[in-house]
Amino acid sequence: MGWEVVIGLEVHAQLNTATKIFCGCSTTFGAEPNSHTCPVCLAMPGALPVLNEAAVDKAIALGLAIGAELNRQSVFARKNYFYPDLPKGYQISQYELPVVGKGTLTISLTDGTEKVVGVTRAHLEEDAGKSLHEAFVDQSGIDLNRAGTPLLEIVSEPDMRSPAEAVAYLKKLHALVRYLDICDGNMQEGSFRCDANVSLRRPGAPLGTRAEIKNLNSFRFLEKALEYEIARQRDILERGGCIVQETRLYDAGRGETRSMRSKEEANDYRYFPDPDLLPLVLDPARIARVRGTLPELPDIKRARFMRQYALPAYDAGVLTMSRVLADYYEQVAVGVDSKLAANWVMGELLGALNKAGIEIETCPVSAEKLRLLVQRIEDQTISGKIAKEIFEDLFHSGGEVDAIIEKRGLRQITDTGAIAALVDGIVAAHPQQVADFRAGKDKLLGFFVGQVMKASKGKANPDQVNTILLERLRKE
Repeated sequence: MGWEVVIGLEVHAQLNTATKIFCGCSTTFGAEPNSHTCPVCLAMPGALPVLNEAAVDKAIALGLAIGAELNRQSVFARKNYFYPDLPKGYQISQYELPVVGKGTLTISLTDGTEKVVGVTRAHLEEDAGKSLHEAFVDQSGIDLNRAGTPLLEIVSEPDMRSPAEAVAYLKKLHALVRYLDICDGNMQEGSFRCDANVSLRRPGAPLGTRAEIKNLNSFRFLEKALEYEIARQRDILERGGCIVQETRLYDAGRGETRSMRSKEEANDYRYFPDPDLLPLVLDPARIARVRGTLPELPDIKRARFMRQYALPAYDAGVLTMSRVLADYYEQVAVGVDSKLAANWVMGELLGALNKAGIEIETCPVSAEKLRLLVQRIEDQTISGKIAKEIFEDLFHSGGEVDAIIEKRGLRQITDTGAIAALVDGIVAAHPQQVADFRAGKDKLLGFFVGQVMKASKGKANPDQVNTILLERLRKE
């Protein structure tokens, strides 16, 4: 009997509020160390926290989007532990009564199936500071700019059974928080990261002892860390050993997890209600107001794209990965073939953005320019091959579609007589290949098409070239 993998994720989404969760300090990333601090986030005696209502609204939005229970009354607690970049000696968090209760998230798997993953809760808390080691010799620095930054910790049920499922869940949640505009999702800057809990058991048996892998800030690292940890635990269990409950770190350089500390339990943190903060009460009017601000959510948008634009599920899924990409596609698809528009956005555009290492938000080719380029393919002004050359110009040098076509003389040859003359010249110049084609070597058609396109400098209409060539080659 094999082993069943059990995975649950704790995702920390840094909320994109202008100020911290319990004070008025800026949350802007990249400032000089300790420049965005005040008596509250420095834990000065007598400094009192004041809850940021924008952070609460963003938590409500997430709860509504995953169909979760919203607790009309929730409580902030002190989570006590010592760490150098936690000046208070505790973190203000939520535990027994979080703002967001149970919900679900549906993920799509590579085999086309869908799976519902339970969400246990999502609670508000403050982030800790950051320890800096690289710039010091035999010392560490403490930057408290991040201390007090609002986090929404989203805790899943242990419903995932493979690294692939865990990655699919994390990607879906990443897309969702960006759709809702509650988190920028920047994993490199640490504003979206996760801890992974993983254990093994025999199918049907009680849950096994888990290890927690901390601070994974990329989809690839999550997958690799889980693969390594699953293999490590399986090897121990197969040898008759026992798994130790602990917290581990993933070393990307070595591609392995290693022990960090023994795993704490809830009672180790000595949770108790924060005496400086009243219970958070959500009234129906506030929930209704936040509901009214929700955008069209990814699953709904994906279904609409399939229905409205007659796109296959894969295309619709790719194009709705982010709100900005979906909006871009809808502008490109105005008045042109929706599938052709989808192919260009998913192919040339995303490929160029990936190669250049930039996001759709800063794409140098506007949606209107790409729409016009697709339109010029449809009205046979240019061929698809020439369109790719024009796209390269637009992406790297700018300009206007029609101006580039005219300046470089790229307008497609659609005159039947002109194309027939080119074809006749190529056929006459290659009598042996003509004889071989007529003898049954059909693949030579590609050779003739290539010769005609070369003679026309790529400007002959490919469909017309094929039609006329076949007519000439089949005539004895």
